[in-house]
This record gives sequence, structure tokens and C-alpha cells, in this order.
Amino acid sequence: MRLLGFTFLAVLGVVSGAPASFGPHALPDLYEASLAELKTGLARRDFTSVDLVKAYFARIDEVNLKGPTLRAVLEMNPSALKEAALLDVEGLLGISRGPLHGIPVLLKDNIATVASEGMNTTAGSFTLLDSVPPRDATVTAKLRKAGAIILGKANLSEWAHFRGGLASGWSGRGGQATNAYFPNADPSGSSSGSAISASIGLAAATLGSETDGSIISPSSKNNLVGIKPTVGLTSRAGVVPISSNQDTVGPIVRSVSDAALVLSAIAGKDPLDSFTLAQPFAHPPDYTLALRRGALKGARIGVPRTSITGRVSAPVADAFESALDVLRALGATIIDPANLPSAAEISRSGNESIVLNTDFKVEVAQYIAGLKRVPTGVKTLADLIAFDDAHPDLEEVEPFYTSQSTFLAAENTTGKSTPAYIAALAANHDLGRTRGIDAALLASNLTALVLPSNVAPGPAAIAGYPIVTVPLGFLPDNTTATAANPTIATAPGLPFGLAFMGTAWSEFALVGLAFDYEQATMNRLKRLAFEAAIPKTQLKDVIGKKGFPLPFPFPFDL
Repeated sequence: MRLLGFTFLAVLGVVSGAPASFGPHALPDLYEASLAELKTGLARRDFTSVDLVKAYFARIDEVNLKGPTLRAVLEMNPSALKEAALLDVEGLLGISRGPLHGIPVLLKDNIATVASEGMNTTAGSFTLLDSVPPRDATVTAKLRKAGAIILGKANLSEWAHFRGGLASGWSGRGGQATNAYFPNADPSGSSSGSAISASIGLAAATLGSETDGSIISPSSKNNLVGIKPTVGLTSRAGVVPISSNQDTVGPIVRSVSDAALVLSAIAGKDPLDSFTLAQPFAHPPDYTLALRRGALKGARIGVPRTSITGRVSAPVADAFESALDVLRALGATIIDPANLPSAAEISRSGNESIVLNTDFKVEVAQYIAGLKRVPTGVKTLADLIAFDDAHPDLEEVEPFYTSQSTFLAAENTTGKSTPAYIAALAANHDLGRTRGIDAALLASNLTALVLPSNVAPGPAAIAGYPIVTVPLGFLPDNTTATAANPTIATAPGLPFGLAFMGTAWSEFALVGLAFDYEQATMNRLKRLAFEAAIPKTQLKDVIGKKGFPLPFPFPFDL
């Protein structure tokens, strides 16, 4: 009984914030802390998951609506401390739920969480405030199964930037999110809040979603690693949709290692999303096994020049050429050019808009119909448009946010059975896959394509193919900051990325290539966010400190 009592007393000490460490170890800096470092610290009991949640909550509080007012986070999970305490108890008793046991993760606010936990799922819009999803999104459930703590919901470009005419990073509920690398700078979107949060350590990891650029672009512009998976590798069940043909969920984090770990946790088949049943493997690979120095040696990497030339600024172009030299030095054969035969047609095609507009009108109504409760009473896209017009103080704030142009175009579509829609979808697959990415890869027997991240998303979006972006560089200090409209598009120190792009289900190879390049350059570490945007709270500030009472009574009778 003394042993049992000691165990419970030790558990009580852990979850109540008493010092956890049995020996002196350096605590990780939460600005840059990797998942491996956090897992090691938890295993050694240098700190607890409760400590992590407290520290991240404090860091969010410092910069979200105070100081630089980055507006990266919409809501913090009121159940997070309770969940962290339970995971700490399990850890002390030798129970591990999975590779993310006790790790706090932020979700983009179009990824559902059960309402009973205390958070909303709204895509940033007041139309879905207090709505009740029937269950966690599948990716949320997978994170929990892996042991993750859902820390909160990240701001986003409202409706995943599909309403029309909105600035990246703005939502009715969250306001204007901004980049942490220059005051009031464009964070890019639509996974804006996820990227801002990951860039300065407001969470251990974040999830975003992409239809066309919404993981890759904010990851690139916030000095991060992002993986846009093949459509169907990760489930979209429980994710507010734009298009089942292009939507995909993936990690936005600080390193390729972290991205591989998170992707491994959320990938897999799901009977609630038929696209996932097309996966060519019974179980997805463990993407952490792709983290290998030397992955670029012998790889054949193509440069789609016609997709790059004239579309990037001089600093980005120069950094890209330097990156090609690094790839060569690491043993890759660079095939330049390796153009997409369909590149010119893709740039002038309107097929993507036809598909996305049609899909959204149908699928957003299906999503809303699946909710258990919708207090605003909206049911259809027409209802969303009417709600916004009826509540301009919430959803049409002057001067930049009055447009619903994309909503209106989608409302004018007439369904997925029309010849125009069927032809547009077939054309997208032909342009993006057959005569696009696959043609370029096959023509020169390539492992992957490489290009600046800001010009990468389009072909992969219509193809449904994967991209991994890693930090490449920063705009020079002599860059002239442009006028805010409403955010600053170009400014000194703003980051940009390098994208590795491949065919369907090629994530394992892309992760390896990206990891090899990342480890050779460590570009992310070459510049920090601006001073006021860097939270000061660290684990040492919360371990053993009072003021964060447990939100529930301790469950054991001692």
C-alpha cells in the first residue's frame, strides 16, 4: 500500500504542477522545440504535459490579442489542462497512447472537434458559431489516438479563403491575422493562424488544410515546413469542405522530422471519406523512416522552368538557383528544364473554378446537414450569403471585407452532373496529372520536381498530388515594405520556401528529399521573427508555479 500511495502521490505532484524533474536537464526553447525534444523531456519527467499546456497558453496570451496582436488563435481548449493531466497520469503509470502522447496541437478552425470539449468549429464564420458536429473530424480522432492534446483552434482566411475578396488571414470571428516576421505583414492563407502559431512556438505542432496553396503558401511565408498530402491520404471527414476533389489535410510545423511524425499519425483509410479508400497501401508508411541524410544522392530532380520564369522576384530566383547548387552538392542530378507540357494551358484554364464552385455549393450543404445543431438556421450556400448580408457588423466589415464574389459564383452553379462540370474535372486531371506533373516526371525519369514554393501549388492542386515545402530564405533587409492593403505584401525579412513536388502517394520520397536539403542548410534558423512577436514564456516559468488550478477534482482517494 505504501508503494500504491507513493504512486498516487507522485501522480498528484505531476498533475498539480509540482516540479517534475528528478535530475537537471536543459529545457527546450519552445520557439523552436522539436517533437522529439518534447517527447524526451516528458519521458524524463523534466516537465509534464500540464506544464506544456500552461506554457503554450501563456505564450498565446502574450502575442495573440496583446502586444503585436497577431490574432493567430481563435479559441483555446478549456478541456486541455484536464486532458493533459490525464495523459500525465497515464505516462507515469507506463501507458502510452502513441507517438504524440502528451503533445499539444493546434487545429485550423475548419477541422471539427466535439462540441462537448468546449470549442467551436466555424471556418472563421459567425454562421456556424455554436454549431454541433456529430463527432471529431477523423484527423482529430487520429491525433487523440496518437496521444495528442488539442490545444485550441487557429484563425484562418474565412471559409478557407473561398468567400471571395477577403485578405489572407482575415475571418469574421478572428479578425486580421498577421505575420510574425514583420509587423502587419501578410501571413498568407488560408491556414494563416496555424502557420503563425507554428512559426513562433504557440503550439508543438499544427494542422492546416489545402485546396490550392493553403498549406504550402502560409508555410512558405512563415518560415515553416508544410506537407500538402495526396488527396485521399488524409481523411476530410469532419472538415468544413471546399472540394472533395482537391481538399487535403496536412501538418504545418517547424521541421521535416516533425512533419513526418504528424503525417504518420493522421494518414490512413477512413470509411467516412471514400477518397481515402484509393490508397495503394493497406496502411500508410511510417514517414519518419524517410528521414535519412543522403536521400538526395542519386535522385533525379527536375526544374519546371516555364512554371517559374517571370513569376518570382529576383531574391527568390537567386535563392532558388543557390538551392539547386546545394541539391547538386548533395548528389542529386538536376534536370533543367523539366517542364510540364500543360503549363501554359493550366495558367489560362478556368476549369479549376468550375470544379471548386460546383463542389462547394453541394458539399457545404451536405456538411451543414450533418451537423447536430446549427443555431443560426443556415442550411445552404444561399443561406450563408444571406446571413453575411444581414450581419454586416460581423461579416462585412469595411473597408476590405464586403465581397462574396466566390460565394455568388458558386451559388450560380447547377450541380455535379452537368456536362460542364464533368468536362472541367476531366480536364483538370489531364492538365495536372497526365500532361502535367506525371508527364514531366516520366519524360526524364525523375524522382521529383523542385521549384519556389510560391509557384508550386497550382498544378498539384488540380492533380490532387503532394508537395513538401521547406524554408529557403528571407527577403533582403533593403527590401522596401509595400503599403498595407490591409496587410503588407512585401517587406524586409519575410520568408519564402522551396517545394518538392511529386506524383500521387509519393510523400515518402518527398519527405526524404526535403529532410536531406533541410539538414544541409538549416535555413529556418537563419532569422527569427520580429522581437515583439516572440513570446517570452518558457517551461521554466511555469514548472512548479501556482496560479493554474486544475479544472477538475483529482480522481483518486488518497
